[in-house]
Amino acid sequence: MNPKRIPAAMFCAVLLAAATAAGAQSAQEVQARQRYEREIAACNSGTLAAPAREACIRAAGNALDRALGGPPTDVTAPSADGRATIVSPAGAPPPSSGSDAVRSRDGRATIVLPADRTAPR
Repeated sequence: MNPKRIPAAMFCAVLLAAATAAGAQSAQEVQARQRYEREIAACNSGTLAAPAREACIRAAGNALDRALGGPPTDVTAPSADGRATIVSPAGAPPPSSGSDAVRSRDGRATIVLPADRTAPR
């Protein structure tokens, strides 16, 4: 056997093992998400009072979080003026860097912008 082919064969074997593990993990994730959808459907079937329904939905979400490795961790960041600490889930968009209130063009009003809008120009 050619000595140059041995490392390549080992690399292929390791790559195949990693792909198999990733496939198993995604199959587990798919099963967890399907179980979550079934549980949510059962919660929303109309047989539970509102408090019990809400508890059922929370329990289904907690079970999904446990199956997927836990809820996202919280990230803390200081506000732009340094007067507050903002706590948001990991991966969430960063908080706005300034006030969401702007003065109107004529200066007679203060406009508070919705979260998904930018200041008028």
